[in-house]
Amino acid sequence: MKIREAGVVIGSLPTGRKNCITDVSGVKVGHVTVDYRLDEANEEFACTGVTAILPHGGNLFKEKVTAASYVLNGFGKTTGLIQVNELGVIESPIMLTNTFGVPAVTQGTLQYMLETNPEIGDTTGTINIVVGECNDSYLNSIRKFPVQAEHAIEAIKKATNEVVDEGAVGAGKGMVCFGYKGGIGSSSRIVQSGNEEQYTIGCLVLTNFGKKEEFQAQKYLCDKVENHTGLSETADGSIIMVLATDAPLNERQLLRVAKRCGIGLGRTGSHFSHGSGDIVIAFSTANSHSHVLEQLYVESLSLREDNPLFNQLFTAAAEVTEEAIVNSLSQAETTYGRAGRVVHHYPFHQ
Repeated sequence: MKIREAGVVIGSLPTGRKNCITDVSGVKVGHVTVDYRLDEANEEFACTGVTAILPHGGNLFKEKVTAASYVLNGFGKTTGLIQVNELGVIESPIMLTNTFGVPAVTQGTLQYMLETNPEIGDTTGTINIVVGECNDSYLNSIRKFPVQAEHAIEAIKKATNEVVDEGAVGAGKGMVCFGYKGGIGSSSRIVQSGNEEQYTIGCLVLTNFGKKEEFQAQKYLCDKVENHTGLSETADGSIIMVLATDAPLNERQLLRVAKRCGIGLGRTGSHFSHGSGDIVIAFSTANSHSHVLEQLYVESLSLREDNPLFNQLFTAAAEVTEEAIVNSLSQAETTYGRAGRVVHHYPFHQ
């Protein structure tokens, strides 16, 4: 169950109806979980997957969204973020997978986008594919390349705006967080200033970081640290944080909000380890950017930063990240992987 259902309330802002990233109108999420034995001795095991986040249900190449990324610690192998930060837009699904799955997922996503946009690379420019990753090699036989291009295409096609499946699903299938089974987690918040229009901010995380001793266990209805059955040897790992909002923010403002995700990450016990790729990918659905050049000037709305609503967005970014991380733990089930290894579920109590 989500940690909130167990009685733990994180932060002060209200959640959206589904308490996940798809509370942001138009956002869709799809998973493909890859889970099977690769040999009879059970030494090699596919324990991995792909997760797709679509900023909207239309043609992402033709109608791009405002975006930014922020790197807390850069031990990661993402694709596409250089151009995202240079141009301030995202024009493809945001894809998550394991470290060695990045090339296949990039290829599959590119194939999907080329099929739906035959002009790409022909009568118009190329496309920037965004892929984030975490290393799931403790449970997954990562050297066997179980993730294939077709898994990326399937994840995109399965994306819906329903409640997001969390835990050991999709890209989260083989991930470990604070020595326990991690994976996919999500949460959302509503911000409003007086009688002004309200906005939603949502986060989806892929968690694969931290030692069990670092985890702020008592905050989240977890047994005492000394009684933990989690792994002790894991510390370096990664977390990808995808932040979505319908608030009208430009790319510079999104970057400011994205930085506050690190606060939520730190509250759980992380200190952004040397070998951890701690990366935020943020986007706003409020202003779309047409690929077709129709006029010289582009007009868009953005919030005033001295409005109290902006500080609420900062607060919301921290809260949704913290709760999404804990949800990735509380939703995950004990998982078996390669070499007979097992990672146990989060031992919260009510």
